[in-house]
Amino acid sequence: MTDIAYNSVAWFEIGTEQVADTRRFYGELFDWTFNLDEDGTLKYHEVTAPGADRPSGGILQSDGHFPDYAIFYVVVRDVAETVGRAESLGGKVIVPPTTNDAGLTFAQLQDSAGHHFGVFSPPAA
Repeated sequence: MTDIAYNSVAWFEIGTEQVADTRRFYGELFDWTFNLDEDGTLKYHEVTAPGADRPSGGILQSDGHFPDYAIFYVVVRDVAETVGRAESLGGKVIVPPTTNDAGLTFAQLQDSAGHHFGVFSPPAA
């Protein structure tokens, strides 16, 4: 990522068993295009909006492992520190800080009113 605007919404994710229907719906509604990024365990369809130079979200194929969802992610400097601050403010951890093979670190939380959201930090340059 270049010119990171920390503490801003920078990604969204939709988790679903019905990937084809979800792609069709959003593709026709917003003219989004999709690129399958398959790492062997997850099937992740990156979403690019018309005129964008890079993806801004994704559709995760859940294969029935969890309920359908749609959340936003905020880019932060330090995921673990943000998770700790969220907990001190009454938030709850749904998915603890996790780093993928590419070096991206993320977590999923609930705010103090129970709303689901995520945070992430891009891989180190």
